[in-house]
This record gives sequence, C-alpha cells and structure tokens, in this order.
Amino acid sequence: MVIDRKWTSKKKRALEVLLRLKRLYPDATCSLDYTTPVQLLVATILSAQCTDERVNKVTPALFARFPDARSMAYADILDIEELVRSTGFYHNKAKNIQGACLKIVEEFDGEVPQIMEQLLTLPGVARKTANVVSAHAYGNIQGVTVDTHVKRLTNLIGLTKHQDPIKIEQDLMKFLPQADWENFSIMTIYHGRAICNARKPNCPDCELADLCPSAHQPPKTKAQASVRK
Repeated sequence: MVIDRKWTSKKKRALEVLLRLKRLYPDATCSLDYTTPVQLLVATILSAQCTDERVNKVTPALFARFPDARSMAYADILDIEELVRSTGFYHNKAKNIQGACLKIVEEFDGEVPQIMEQLLTLPGVARKTANVVSAHAYGNIQGVTVDTHVKRLTNLIGLTKHQDPIKIEQDLMKFLPQADWENFSIMTIYHGRAICNARKPNCPDCELADLCPSAHQPPKTKAQASVRK
C-alpha cells in the first residue's frame, strides 16, 4: 500500500497513530492486577511469554501467600514455583522473582527502586519490565515499553526497521512526546489484540490502515510461500 505523502515523515505518522489510538482506546491502562510496586514488578516478570489474563489468575494466591518483597525473598523457592507454574518457564521466573526481591530487601530497604539504572540491576528485569514498573507504580515515564505487539505493529506501520527492542524504543522516543511514551505502548498492545492480530490482522476494519505500508497487501500465493521457504 502506498502511504499518502503527508504521512511519509515517520514523526508525523507516529503522532497521527498516537492521536488515533487515543480516540480508539481512551481508557487503556495496564491490565496487570497489583496493589504495590513490588507486586507490579512480580506480575510483569511473570507476564513474559504469558498472557496478562493468565498472570492475573495466578497472582492473587501468590500475593496472599507472599505479599511483599521480604516474604518473597526468604520464601521456599519451591513454593513460589508451584504458585507460578502455569505461567510457563516457572523455574526461571521463580528464581528471578526471589533474586529481585532479595536485592530489593538487602540493597534498597525493601522498596522497589525508581531509577532506571537501579531497576535494571534486579534479576529478571530488562527495560520492558523497568519501564512498566517505573511508569505505573511511580508515574515516572522513562521510556517506551516494547513488547511483542509494539515490536510487530511499529515495524508494520514503518516507524522502525529494527527487531532489537532497545533500538525500537530509541526510535519511538524520538517521534513521540515523553508524556505519551507509556500510553502509546499500552494502546498499541490493545490494538494488537483487538485488530492487528499476528495470525489474522483485520486490515479492512483497522483505523490505522491508511498509515500502514503493510495494510491491504494481497496474501502470498502457495508458489511465493514455497519460494520463501
């Protein structure tokens, strides 16, 4: 699809995408359930390669048993593993959760740090998790959260050509106002779930189609698919 010339500038296109997403998803917010920064941190670690819906089914029992960083830090790790088993990769997730909580207790007086550089020292925490916790637990927007939906949609729309989440984040931070960095991520995730599904994107009903070079492209023929393989 050929993009209208007025949207050829990536920054103009990014700002128009942001505007339309705000109209489409005015109430979009973090879909993980939590009451404290450490609970949000734990829920975000659990959300790796797992749906937020599944995480929200697991965390009530987890947080009832271990409500704070101290109780998680000194728990029997087998108990944590059993409670988070259904989120997948539970051995590694339990290890990271306990390691992060132990560091929070021993180095940050039991409080999840707010500074990005400190957040990134916690086991299991990369920029995606750090951005979520910083923005939603503390209202401190330090970057753009790049999950699989954000990565996929921003590539399709042509706002970035990168696959590395850090480079994608750097591109988006150049185009978008800082106050909207986290909102953009959340609304893009909503749009990825509702319309631009990875398996079956609904281009005809997409409000961003005229901004998206990937929209309305004809499906590949069997011959093309076999050549690609």
